[in-house]
Amino acid sequence: MTIIPSTPGLGLTELPADGGTVLVAGDAGLIGSYAAREYTRLGWTVHGVSHRAIEAPWQHRSVDLLDPQRARTGLAGLADVTHLVFAAYIERPTDAELIEVNDALLRNTLDALQAAGAPLRHVTLYQGGKAYGHHLGYFTTPAKESDPRLVAPHFYYTQEDLLRQAAAERGFAFTALRPEGVTGYAVGNPMNLLLVIGVYAAICKELGLPMRFPGTRAAYDVLYQTTDAELLARATMWAGSADTAANQVFNVTNGDQFRWSGLWPRFAAHFGMDYAPPQPMSLAEAMPTRADVWHRLVERHGLVPTPYENLVGWPVGDFLFHHEADNITSTVKIRQAGFADALDTETRLLQLFDHLVEGKVLPPFHDH
Repeated sequence: MTIIPSTPGLGLTELPADGGTVLVAGDAGLIGSYAAREYTRLGWTVHGVSHRAIEAPWQHRSVDLLDPQRARTGLAGLADVTHLVFAAYIERPTDAELIEVNDALLRNTLDALQAAGAPLRHVTLYQGGKAYGHHLGYFTTPAKESDPRLVAPHFYYTQEDLLRQAAAERGFAFTALRPEGVTGYAVGNPMNLLLVIGVYAAICKELGLPMRFPGTRAAYDVLYQTTDAELLARATMWAGSADTAANQVFNVTNGDQFRWSGLWPRFAAHFGMDYAPPQPMSLAEAMPTRADVWHRLVERHGLVPTPYENLVGWPVGDFLFHHEADNITSTVKIRQAGFADALDTETRLLQLFDHLVEGKVLPPFHDH
């Protein structure tokens, strides 16, 4: 399994080493793979589960968590699990469908662990900016965890309510973390802003085109934020052990904000490309037509042979690059509770692009 190598000295917060046994549901995904790796690094016993089979340095099993009986059978041997990191997710087109399948994933996992006799102490759940209405356009910023819910049902809310009830009935604690724009890399996970930018830049450079923001001018100038996958993994470990995190909801980001208008020229310079002003377009329509260019780069540079249609979730870029309202959440609560890690996003993104080049996920941007 290929993920970006860990970064020494990333965090400031002391984390619990060799503290128990954790099950990471969704360990094939971006968030789950980094969480499983961080727990493994610090000496925990780590079990990972996902529908897709993967090779991993922890104990992985392929289980269909959407089926209650298969979930019970697949997790039957996990009688030692003290912590659950729940990063499993299934995409569906409507809110009603999202609620149905994602609530079932969580419910079936909790019930399977209870049936296995696991002495569960803590569950970490992931949410995001949609809890505040990011997907609807404008929302009050900086968003705080105490802000009221939206009137429209959402699976973030129903999962949290399900978890609160189970925690009260079964005697474990939980923490819900709300990252934004998670950046990192895991094979087979196209919902990744880092790959949207990197693959777009590589194809543009191969075609002799400048680095041009493919969104609106207004979106180019709004404030945005991201959450590094490694920082989120450290926040996950902290949440599972800190008394101040018990039964709480926290925003968690790198701790800074930026405008794409400040970063895009830096991307161009880093990639050795000319810079040009924004040009609104649909990546989802344009980029699938450039599969031949990507295949050429893969062959020339011996890149990881991920099928092009599974490489990048172009709609992720279209949404973010056409979002014309500030997206900022307050991280005061999590810092006051004891999680102090922070990153300079501009520096970190450039570092991550370099890691992707070293790992042959992206082609070299400079001739040697």
